[in-house]
Amino acid sequence: MMRIMFVCHGNICRSPMAEFIMKKLVRDSGLQDEFFISSSATSTEEIWNGRGNPVYPPAKAELKKHGISCEGKSAVQLKKSDYEKYDYFVGMDSANIRNMRRILGNDEDEKIYKLLGFAGRSDDVADPWYSGDFVTTYRDIYEGCNALLKHLTGKSQ
Repeated sequence: MMRIMFVCHGNICRSPMAEFIMKKLVRDSGLQDEFFISSSATSTEEIWNGRGNPVYPPAKAELKKHGISCEGKSAVQLKKSDYEKYDYFVGMDSANIRNMRRILGNDEDEKIYKLLGFAGRSDDVADPWYSGDFVTTYRDIYEGCNALLKHLTGKSQ
């Protein structure tokens, strides 16, 4: 089973969007039994007294426009112990990558990646919390997830 953890700053916009987009791509390919997909944050900004905030409403609405539900998802923080539990840690931007390395350690098994790198792009997935552009964020995440799926299986949607 391939285990993938998508990571962003707060785990309320980009990484949960990636989690649920990837789950749909995997399910549509009939590969749901071959993957475990999750998401987390590098910060604790969206976690209060041990409880994470839900997916940010505009992110949730953008997923819903594409027939994707993220019900029940709440923010969780990436932990050092996650390193042994996952095969891929996929960040949305360069700051996420830097913070993932700080949390997870030196990445001796080379498990840390930037999402759009799978699509042959070096740019970041813009944070819609600041840009307000959930459409472009969705499009970029979809492109990256589709390329990741192709990288892992040779198949894309």
